[in-house]
Amino acid sequence: MREISTDQITEAVAKICIEANLKLSEEMEGCIRRASDTEKNPLAQKILGQLKENMDIAREDGIPICQDTGMAVFFVKVGQEVHINGGLTEAINEGVRKGYTEGFLRKSVVGDPIERVNTGDNTPAIIHYDIVPGDSLEITVAPKGFGSENMSKLYMLKPADGVEGIKNAVINTVKDAGPNACPPFVVGVGIGGDFELVAELSKKALTREPGSRSSIPHIAELEEELLKEINSLGIGPAGLGGSTTALAVNIETYATHIAGMPVAVNMCCHVDRHKMVIL
Repeated sequence: MREISTDQITEAVAKICIEANLKLSEEMEGCIRRASDTEKNPLAQKILGQLKENMDIAREDGIPICQDTGMAVFFVKVGQEVHINGGLTEAINEGVRKGYTEGFLRKSVVGDPIERVNTGDNTPAIIHYDIVPGDSLEITVAPKGFGSENMSKLYMLKPADGVEGIKNAVINTVKDAGPNACPPFVVGVGIGGDFELVAELSKKALTREPGSRSSIPHIAELEEELLKEINSLGIGPAGLGGSTTALAVNIETYATHIAGMPVAVNMCCHVDRHKMVIL
């Protein structure tokens, strides 16, 4: 049995909260640069150039890529052979508190959805746990801004709606989002499970790097089809036209009930922030 201290967890969480907000992954940066090189629309190309400049300045000057530094969302894989000498949830929230305070990141969480008083430290976080074999602790943070989050949707389709129903749900969500979700997008899609799991799947899909494909052949094909169709909509960067409406479409699936086909579409702007640490 391997022991991991809560202090170690808190320090690691604080670090990745800051890093995720200051620097995109190499894959995400490369995706934006490639889009800038291939976009033909002059205005769209100019906007993509500004996005490149923005991420370069953020990385070099150590400032947030976006002023909305998001609600801290975590996907945590806990090894069965790990012993944590204290409360794991409390340690993660303390890391968020430390990271968002010491990193001078905007605090965007209100403690009550009706009374709406800011908690002042961006806690509590949203944490998804998974128990896995092994003696390590894998923590992925995905700070999620609500400009794009507000444009996300969940559909309880019927099996008879088929693949075309799934496509229509995704395309209609992207159309409705338009410029409000800060395109170019990364589109996370969940298919299957039930009402609450499908939403988690769509959020988890956003932690996959752009350009990666599902290991399931027909799902990988659907990702490609949707990306092509979305980029033919003409929404473009900032909603001002062009062929770069989405940078990636990532789909995660799960088994579901014979009578249902849940679909969730989690919209994300070009700042698809995520950072992982293994302890």
